[in-house]
Amino acid sequence: MPLKIKGRSKRKSIDLPLSQWMADKGWQWFPHQLEVFEAAQAGKNVLLCAPTGAGKTLAGFLPAFGALLSVNERSGLHTLYISPLKALTVDVHRNIGKPIEEQGLPITYETRTGDTPSSKRARQKRKPPDMLMTTPESLSLLISYDNAAEYFKSLRFVIVDELHALMSSKRGDLLSLAIARLKALAPQAQFIGLSATIPDPELARDWLCGSEGAIIQAPARTQPNIRILQSAKRIPWSGHMAIYAMEEVYAEIAKSRMSIVFVNTRAQAELIFQQLWKLNEKDLKIGLHHGSLEPELRRRVEEHMAKGLLDCVVATSSLDLGLDWAEVDLVVQIGAPKGVSRLLQRIGRSNHRLNEPSRALLVPTNRFECIECQAALDAIAHKELDGTDSRKGGFDVLAQHIFGTACSGPFKADALYDEVRRAWPYRDLERKQFDETLQFVIDGGYVLKAYERFKRLVIDADGSYKLAHPRLSRQYRMNIGTIVEAPMLKVKRGRQYLGVIEEYFINHLSPGDTFLFAGEVMEFLALRDATVMVRRTKADAPKIPSYDGGKLPLTTHLSLRVRELLEKPKEWKNLPENVGNWLSLQAKRSILPSKDRLAVEIFPRSGKYYTIIYPFAGRSAHQTLGFLLMRRMKRRGERPLGFVATDYAIAIWSLKKPTHIEGLLCVDLLGEELNDWLEDTPLLKRTFREVAVVAGLVERRHPGQKKTGRQMTFSSDLIYDVLYKYERGHILLRAARQDATSGLIDTGRLSDMLIDMQGKIQVRELDSVSPLAVPMILEIARESVSRREAGEYYLEDLQQQLLEEAGCGTAT
Repeated sequence: MPLKIKGRSKRKSIDLPLSQWMADKGWQWFPHQLEVFEAAQAGKNVLLCAPTGAGKTLAGFLPAFGALLSVNERSGLHTLYISPLKALTVDVHRNIGKPIEEQGLPITYETRTGDTPSSKRARQKRKPPDMLMTTPESLSLLISYDNAAEYFKSLRFVIVDELHALMSSKRGDLLSLAIARLKALAPQAQFIGLSATIPDPELARDWLCGSEGAIIQAPARTQPNIRILQSAKRIPWSGHMAIYAMEEVYAEIAKSRMSIVFVNTRAQAELIFQQLWKLNEKDLKIGLHHGSLEPELRRRVEEHMAKGLLDCVVATSSLDLGLDWAEVDLVVQIGAPKGVSRLLQRIGRSNHRLNEPSRALLVPTNRFECIECQAALDAIAHKELDGTDSRKGGFDVLAQHIFGTACSGPFKADALYDEVRRAWPYRDLERKQFDETLQFVIDGGYVLKAYERFKRLVIDADGSYKLAHPRLSRQYRMNIGTIVEAPMLKVKRGRQYLGVIEEYFINHLSPGDTFLFAGEVMEFLALRDATVMVRRTKADAPKIPSYDGGKLPLTTHLSLRVRELLEKPKEWKNLPENVGNWLSLQAKRSILPSKDRLAVEIFPRSGKYYTIIYPFAGRSAHQTLGFLLMRRMKRRGERPLGFVATDYAIAIWSLKKPTHIEGLLCVDLLGEELNDWLEDTPLLKRTFREVAVVAGLVERRHPGQKKTGRQMTFSSDLIYDVLYKYERGHILLRAARQDATSGLIDTGRLSDMLIDMQGKIQVRELDSVSPLAVPMILEIARESVSRREAGEYYLEDLQQQLLEEAGCGTAT
């Protein structure tokens, strides 16, 4: 019988499920867990915002346990749990199963993801468990079946975990549409959202369940114990791999019980794992986890971590969210965190308990990253968080949802439009936009309707829309999802598949070339039937897979913090000594950026003029600005030769000295200049390919075969050219432009920066390179020099020359 648990003094005693299990463990309920239970019992939708280790998942399931244990007979799916990660779904299944198994509770619980065997999925379709843990894509599949209304009719609770991680992406668009569908299929269902602590919980609540839901805030965790590595070695001026610090990182790992080493890209993960393995004189058990590895390899690492069989795992964002490994007592972040909330999410993997401080070590890969790491620590000390991003729903995702709705049965356009508008990202969707998207799903639109292959829907006698042919439902289910990565190829060693790697990387390899993959140095043998054949090798100079995905953007809030730190010399004492000396020398030789000043430096070197701009607006915005400035400088006759962009600055080199910098950086840069540039580049074609795949215009998979990246690109490019020539207003061309401007080129952030800096641009003309510009000149060289040994020697010599020119002595 459940224990009587009392909350705060004004709360009445309530019967809580699992209380006996909690008592047997010596645990007590947190007040926020009780509040979630009470709010759900009162029939409310709930958003719980809580830090890592606060028992969010158990709080989310608690009302479901109470409802399931209060009835003797039940049938059908009762509780649906949705997570953004397959790994998190498996982890939650394991953790929720503990009280069920240990207490012998009559509750069935299972997972359903893309990795679930087809036989199990078929059985779940006929006889669902009481609790089902799944992902947004699998949910969209479930609502596309013709028995969806019957399947969900008994649904009582929908739990959406890590809500903050979904709201700003196309996966969030897809989930919001599925939730709107669920509300129509199961109007009695209550929604419980689980989120990290965020600055604007009302936005997350409205996104999930509207303004009537209850918001419950858990108390903050004990202040984390975070430090920046104070390396005995000199911090590199440029680069992104932190090789200089690996011996010190290994020593920290060896002293810890269990640790996670987070990196920002998959290529970094491979390299860091290999470096740690070379140093592994203590025979530590080190694992590797990133999204390109085979699911079985990832699952094995997750299981070994959960059982305490590993000492360390090197991971990307594939392990960012929610995984409950209480034995982890150290998180190492290689490279700058790029965001305060992201950093807190990652370090929350350490000491996964509310009343114990997380322990983390930040390892900057270069000097600018040192400043960013310190700015992140300052923000955490002041309890500041990044804002929660949200977005307008994409037309391509809407097209996919309309197609999926037709797979479940005929629908009326008016009813579906009303339903779609109940999804938060589509709340402002105009009827004209809906009708254009619907018309695209019907026959491809004005130009494409001449082709039979684009006819997917027909109108029934009663005005309903239905599939033109039953086989189309299989086509939909084989191509569902919104994640469109660069074209990938399977990697196979002997009879074992190891994972996938980008096609364009393999296209540059010759037999005998080596590269890092799955934590080992592999030799490329051949490409057979779209499979990369490899074997192990002992070569010590591998190429590194350059995965397109995984680059994290610098958040606006952290960017502001970095600029604030630069204008406060008294706070530089917290930085490594040689970094503080570097900034002091910059202040003497030139100018420093600040939150109220855009610093620009111009200096001659080797017959060229270098213009360095320091906006700190993130790589995407800087790359866009670089392209636009090149066009404008070319028109002005300043003969630009090239540029490089980082998260912090842009460097442009030209044959003539730029003049009138204020006019060069004028806001009108984003008018005709931007439009002309977009028309001249393949960027829109690239985003159109992704939009076309999501919308179902170009299929990734057919029964028995999968298209190569080259085939998909060829198909989408042909369609793009036809639409661009004959139907420029096509809904997917507009979707592609929206994706390009809001994502890849980040025009919104660039526009904000240019507007804010008008009248605040300070130009300093110098005789030679400044201390702050040294890393940027090295970035230029790094872009143009191969990684081979001769290239490294060249970079070392160039660095020494630059330091002498900038007046940087041994103190820096």
